[in-house]
Amino acid sequence: MTTIITDAVAAPTNWIEDTSTPGVKEYDTVEKRTVPDGVWTKCGGCSEALFTADLVKNLHVCPKCSHHMRIGARARIASLLDEGNQYELGANVVAVDSLKFTDSKKYPDRLKAAQADSGESDALVVVGGTIDKQAVVVAAFEFDFMGGSMGSVVGERFARGVQAAIDKKAAFICVTATGGARMQEGVLSLFQMAKTNAMLVKLAEKKLPFISVLTDPTMGGISASFAFMGDVVIAEPKALVGFAGPRVIENTVREVLPEGFQRAEFLLQKGAVDMVVGRHKLKATVSSCIAMLLSK
Repeated sequence: MTTIITDAVAAPTNWIEDTSTPGVKEYDTVEKRTVPDGVWTKCGGCSEALFTADLVKNLHVCPKCSHHMRIGARARIASLLDEGNQYELGANVVAVDSLKFTDSKKYPDRLKAAQADSGESDALVVVGGTIDKQAVVVAAFEFDFMGGSMGSVVGERFARGVQAAIDKKAAFICVTATGGARMQEGVLSLFQMAKTNAMLVKLAEKKLPFISVLTDPTMGGISASFAFMGDVVIAEPKALVGFAGPRVIENTVREVLPEGFQRAEFLLQKGAVDMVVGRHKLKATVSSCIAMLLSK
């Protein structure tokens, strides 16, 4: 006779090993603990795990190896300007899809995604205020907005910032963090190279200073236009600055390029920038340059 048992619970192979108590559910005594996202930040220089709150207070500079991490436009402006009496320029200027451009996504969809990721309406933030009580207008690129690319909005906000500096007889400062021109706007983005430089000519005619601060990265059409037009050109330590990437250049010239040839220190050695300044000393350095250029 064959017996079939279904939905039955198998008995333990050894009754001595069955230590469970009937009617009592057991739990793992070791509680799993997870660290919330954003509490720690890994340094891109020394790979040290850093407490994010302390890193923010240190202007996103690694306290272990002094590696300068990328910083947002608002935080950058806050680190330069005196508190109070600040005003934003061109915030109401927004991008339009004049060319009806579509690659893997439609341009308006890319703009919405960039706005959600960065919290900014476009890649340039322009704010007026003072540095050590000296009137200035600061334009800072937001790299998290489509790689800090320059389109029509960036060019217009830049132009309005320069005009405000002229009206207030103030210095104009631009902090770059960009991959270059915005391909979704085609030739319209290339027009901004001429537009921004033309405004800087007007600034120079009024004998007002333009200070250019190059941060990691400063590439493409911005480096080929106004980035090196400053009365004083400052770069942050180890900032990547150039037009095309190293591999593109090597394939073009068919030569092996020296290590770090597009870094700030190499450019300083070759005379392409005037000085390399750490983030903690940037405000004091810019303030001194303004006072010198305005003969104060």
